[in-house]
Amino acid sequence: MKTARFFPILILLFPAVAFAARGGHAPSEDTVTLPFSLAAYEAYEKAHGMESLTSILLHRIQENPFNLVASIIFLMAVVHTFMASKFQKMAHHLEIKHREELEKKYIAEGRDPADSKRKDTSFSATIYHFLGEVEAIFGIWCVPLLVSIFYFYGWGSATYYIDEVVNYTEPVFVVVIMAIASTRPVLHFSELILGRIAGIGGRSPKAWWFSILIVAPLLGSFITEPAAMTIAALLLAKTIYTLKPSNKFKYGTLGLLFVNVSVGGTLTHFAAPPVLMVAGKWGWDIAFMFTHFGWKAFVGIIIATSVYGFFLRKEFAVLKETADAREAEHTGAQEEPIPLWITIVVLGFMAWTVFNLHNPPIFIAGFLFFMAFVQATATHQDDVKIKGPILVGFFLAGLVTHGSLQQWWIAPILSQLGEFSLFTGATVLTAFNDNAAITFLASQVPAFDPMLGESAVIKEYAVVAGAVTGGGLTVIANAPNPAGQSLLSRYFEDGVAPGKLLLGALFPTLVMAACFMILQ
Repeated sequence: MKTARFFPILILLFPAVAFAARGGHAPSEDTVTLPFSLAAYEAYEKAHGMESLTSILLHRIQENPFNLVASIIFLMAVVHTFMASKFQKMAHHLEIKHREELEKKYIAEGRDPADSKRKDTSFSATIYHFLGEVEAIFGIWCVPLLVSIFYFYGWGSATYYIDEVVNYTEPVFVVVIMAIASTRPVLHFSELILGRIAGIGGRSPKAWWFSILIVAPLLGSFITEPAAMTIAALLLAKTIYTLKPSNKFKYGTLGLLFVNVSVGGTLTHFAAPPVLMVAGKWGWDIAFMFTHFGWKAFVGIIIATSVYGFFLRKEFAVLKETADAREAEHTGAQEEPIPLWITIVVLGFMAWTVFNLHNPPIFIAGFLFFMAFVQATATHQDDVKIKGPILVGFFLAGLVTHGSLQQWWIAPILSQLGEFSLFTGATVLTAFNDNAAITFLASQVPAFDPMLGESAVIKEYAVVAGAVTGGGLTVIANAPNPAGQSLLSRYFEDGVAPGKLLLGALFPTLVMAACFMILQ
C-alpha cells in the first residue's frame, strides 16, 4: 500500500529521469522515425561479429539509449497492472476517510451529515481509482513515454510516431465490434444458439458453462475473437457469474475463457490478430490453418474444458441449486421478443464491420449508421454500452503504442531460438506483450523468411503456436482479453488479480502447448 502512494509521483518524474539519462542535451529539431530500423542494427552487428544476445542488446542500448528508456517505461506499465487492486483499495480507503471527515465537519457546523454524501468528492480517491483501472494503465504510461520521446528527439518525432508509425486500427475495431456484439439482439441471438446446445444438458449452469466455453471461442474464427469474447463474457455473466460461484471457479473460468478464445481463432486465417499479422506474408490460407492449427486447438479446448469441468463438478451442483431457487422465485414478466428482421439487420452491421476490419473509415461509418438504426428501433433495443468498449480500446491503443518500441529486444531473442525454445519463448513473451505484436515482429526477422524453406516454416509454426498458446496468461497477452475482463470484473472483489488469473490460465495453457507440439 505504501509503495502504491508513490506511483503518481513516479509517473510524473520518469521523463525527468530519461532527460538526465541522455545527458541533459536539448532534443533534436529533426524528425526521427521510431522505432529504429532493425536492418541497420543487424548489418552492423553482423559486420562486427556480434553473435551473443547480450552483446547485441548492449550495442543497441549504446547506439540508442532511448531503447532502454522505452522498455523500462513499458516494464513499469506491466508492473502497474499487477498493482491495480492495491490502487483500488487505496481509493476506497481514501474515500471512506474523506466521508468521515466531511460528516464531522457537517455535524460541527450544525448541518445534515446526509448532505455530505452528495457533495465534495475526494480528488485523491478519484486519482487512485483512475490509477487502479486496468484499462487505463497503458494509456497513463503513454504520457511519460511521449514526454521521453520529446526529450530525446523533439516533439516532431513524438507526433510522427503517433500519427504515422503506430497503427490504431485494431483498438478502434475492438471498440466498434464490442459495442455491436453487446447489444440486445446479438446477445439474444447468441443465447438462442448456445441455449440449444445447452439444452442437451437441460440448460443447467454446467450445460451453459460447457457450451459457452467450447462453442463461443471457436466462433472467434469467423466473427473475430473480440466479438466472440464479448458474447462469451456477457453470457457467462448472465448464466454463471450472477449465481455467485467461488473465487476458484471464477478465476478458473476466466483463465480458461482467455486461453480458449486465444486458440479458438486459429481455424481460419482472417479472424485472430496474431494470425492476421503473418498470414499474407507467409502464404497461409484456411486449409493451412485448419490442418496445422485448427483441429489441434479444438482438441485442446475439449480436453482443457472437460478437465476443468470435472474438478468443478461439486460447484456446479451448488450453482444448479441456486439457479433452480431463483427460477422458482422469478415471477416477473417475460422479456419481449425481438423481431427477426431487427436481429438480421444488427447481425448485418456486425458482418459489415468484420468484413471491413482493415478499413476504419468504412466500418466507423457503418457504426454511425448502426447507432441511427438502434435509435430508430429503440423499442427493441437497450442503450448501446459504449463506456466499456472505449476503455478497452484505450487499453489496446496504449499497448500498441508501447509495444511498437519493444522490437529492439524481442526480435533478436526470437531469431536465436530453436523450434522448441522458440515456441516456449513466444509463449512467455506473449504474457508481457500482445501476441499479435510477437508474431508481427517474427514476420520481420530474416530467419522467418518463407524463401528459406522447411526450416523457416518450422520456425513460423512454432512462433505462432506459442503466441496463441500464451494468449490467456495475462490481460495484455491477447487483444480480446481486456474486453472479457471489463465485462466480468464487477464479479470479482477488488477487481481481477493478475496473479490469480495467471494460475487460472496455467493448466489450459499447458494443455494447448502439448496439443500444438505433440499432435501431428
